[in-house]
Amino acid sequence: QVQLVESGGGLVQAGGSLRLSCATSRRTSNTYAMGWFRQAPGKEREFIAAISWSGANIHYADSVKGRFTISRDNAKNTVYLQMNSLKPEDTAVYYCAARIGYSSNDYPSEYRYWGQGTQVTVSS
Repeated sequence: QVQLVESGGGLVQAGGSLRLSCATSRRTSNTYAMGWFRQAPGKEREFIAAISWSGANIHYADSVKGRFTISRDNAKNTVYLQMNSLKPEDTAVYYCAARIGYSSNDYPSEYRYWGQGTQVTVSS
């Protein structure tokens, strides 16, 4: 059984920062590639960033490149998403997900395990 639990969401003003965390099982942390996705009301789930199990391979969506940073600390069984220069259009529920094998071409259907999501709201 793989369990993913996101935390760190909240309400911030435009230009502010948040750091999201995803707590994982040891097996997930040691063997799975991890991704972050987001979904705003009425919109499809959107890929944000992905990282291989070793952290050697990382890929970002163009919409967040230069503002968001994905990282992982396998010793703590945790994946992070540092979000800087937040914009109102970043408002969404953010999800952590896991898959076997890393790819720079990420779609939600490629990820088998998902967390419950954490709300990020950016005010104007």
